[in-house]
Formats: sequence, C-alpha cells, structure tokens
Amino acid sequence: MKHAIIFTMLCFCLLLTGSLNAEKVKIGLEVLQEKNFDILRGKKVGIITNQTGVDSNFNSVVDILKNAKDVTVVCVFSPEHGFFGGVQGNVNDITDPKTGVPVFSLYGSTRTIPEDKLKNIDVIVYDIQDIGSRSYTYISTMKLAMEQAAKCNKEFVVLDRPNPINGLIVDGPVLDTKFRSFIGIAEIPYVHGMTTGELALFFNSELGINCNLTVVPMKNWKRDMSWQDTLLPWIPTSPHIPEPDTPYFYPITGVIGELSLVSVGVGYTLPFKIIGAPWIDAEQFTTELNSKKIEGVYFHPFYFKPYYVIFKDQFCQGARIVITDKNKVKPFLTAIMIMEVLKTLYPDKFNFSRPDIKNRIPTFDNACGTDMIRKKLESGKNYLDIEKWYADGLNTFCEKRKKYLLY
Repeated sequence: MKHAIIFTMLCFCLLLTGSLNAEKVKIGLEVLQEKNFDILRGKKVGIITNQTGVDSNFNSVVDILKNAKDVTVVCVFSPEHGFFGGVQGNVNDITDPKTGVPVFSLYGSTRTIPEDKLKNIDVIVYDIQDIGSRSYTYISTMKLAMEQAAKCNKEFVVLDRPNPINGLIVDGPVLDTKFRSFIGIAEIPYVHGMTTGELALFFNSELGINCNLTVVPMKNWKRDMSWQDTLLPWIPTSPHIPEPDTPYFYPITGVIGELSLVSVGVGYTLPFKIIGAPWIDAEQFTTELNSKKIEGVYFHPFYFKPYYVIFKDQFCQGARIVITDKNKVKPFLTAIMIMEVLKTLYPDKFNFSRPDIKNRIPTFDNACGTDMIRKKLESGKNYLDIEKWYADGLNTFCEKRKKYLLY
C-alpha cells in the first residue's frame, strides 16, 4: 500500500512538472497587444468576431481594441450564430450592449460586408476561433470579407488562433469548384490542418484575392498540439461545438447528419460524438464498424433518446465514437466507412435513393465538396477505394499548402 501511494505521488509530481513546464500558447490578439497594436494605430477598424474572440483571460477583442490608444473601433461584423454565439438561423443586426458599437450581421440578408459599411473603415480585423473543417462557415465569412477588402482597397488583418484538431491531420476530397457554396467556399480538403491565418494566406495567393493582408501569428503553438496542450480556455464556437474535442468528431459525423437519416448526437448531450437510430442494433453495428480496424478510432455500443430534432423522444441504438489516437485518425475517411456500414447493414433505411431525402442530397454533396462520395457509395465502392480516389488531390493540396504554413 505504501509503495502504491509513493508511486501515485510520483506520477502526480511528473504531471504537475509537465504542466508547469508547458508554454502557454499566445494567440494573435495577445501578440498584437504586446506590440501595442502597432499595425492599427491611427486607423479606423471594423472587427469580424463573435463570442470566441477573447484573450486567455476572457477579455473580448472588441473591448480590448475599443480601449487601445489611437485605435478607433467603428463597427463589428458577426458570422453565423451571431455576435454572442447562440443564434440558430439568420442573424440580425444588433448593438453591442457593453460598448455601444453597432454589430452588422454577415449571416442574414447578406454574407459579405456591404460596401457602404466599409466607407469609414481603414482596416478589417478578423478574430474568430475556427474548428478545422471546410464546411464550418467562419472561414467562408473570412474569404468573402477578404474579397470585399480587396475590392474596396481596405487592409485585412487576421489574428491567428490554434486549429483545435491540430495542424497535422489533412483528410477528405479537395472541393470540386462545381460544388462551391457557403459550406464549401474554397478548393481545400474537408479537414485542412491549417490555422485561420494560414488559410487566409492560402486564399489570398492561391485564389487570387490579393488583398492587403497581414497575419499576426501566435507564439508557442506547435502543429501536433491538442487544444488541452495550448493551455487556453475553450469557448464553444457554436451551439453544437461545446467542448474542445468536439472539432475532431464534427468531420466524422457532420456530413452524415446532413442527410437526416440517423442521429449524430445533435439534439442529445453528445453532439457529433455518437451515431444512432431506432432501427439500428448497437451490438451488430459496432461489431461491424470495429471489424474495419480503421486507425485512431474505436466504436462502442450506445443507447440514447434525443431531446430534439431527428428521433425526438425515440429510443435509439448506435455507437459512441472514441478517438484513440488524435494524430492518426482520419475523420472524413471514418465518415465514409460509417456510411458504408450503414448502407450494408440497413439498405432500406440508409439509402441515398429514398424519395424523402431527395431535397437533402444537394446539401450533402456541397458539404462533401463533390457528388462522387455519394455516387461511389451508391455503386458499391468501399471506403478504401474512395480514399484512393481522392488521394491524388489531397497530396497535391498538401504540397501546395507548405509555403503558407507559419508553424
């Protein structure tokens, strides 16, 4: 017993030492603050941000810039889910109750900044926490704003933040331009492994935007970091991304959820971390999923009753997804494998040809960035065949992105 106590204390001391030695990541906002806001001094600023635009002490970028010497905050622009992050659907213009600054919606009647709102602005500052997946609309808002900045000859500044999936994992097909939409704005893979600042550099050059862009990089961030490694507080980026590890699961089940054939945990307490339906047999389903031996994930039987949306108040069976290796998991490939298993075990229920999901197919294809995922699954191709199909495009992207990586 005595040896066990000593061993436990030693382990605790080692963990404590490790956490004390870890260097806290300094986000772009804090780096800018260290430099006394040098690139914004004497300028009129419009800020694209939301509830995630805070420093490590939870101070808002709006408050920080409003109080900065020789910086004039003219207005704020809010993305999907609004300035405070709780809105579902279209977002209205509001006034920030704390500062009195007007907040204009970029997810309502318009998706880009109207020219008249830029007349009294010198520079647009973008500071939003992203989650690392192409279909998450914050990077779409950034790209459209960059294009408007170029058109109106305004400076554009990105205050960089970590990619919570990390900067190593790159997975999924590169977007086919025929499927460009607000949930797929650029020719990047579904999981891109880049920070917002790196994406801005990529968009500006590769997509020919050519705005007057400045990226304020982070300090101490490394590409293999999980969010916990950064020692930064996590702010839920939207209503269904509540925890710092949820971004790993979003690209696994998010595209499947677009079909509304199964529950992916939205409407339950584990959004994107589970998958199920009343017609699934949990033991059969998880046994088949685990037989694929896909790297980095494990599936165990799970039983739940959604509180809202699909299958509300119905008892469901399915799988909880466990990520066993955050540096090796291939999220989008895992999504394809899950769909293959659903289609094999339950062909009458999970079927792209069902008349009741006809109107959802375009959104599914747009989220995938191509219609070939659906068509290949329909034709009986397995997940490894599909991975081989998109591998060349993925490899080309990985080569192309190298010159834009800041870390």
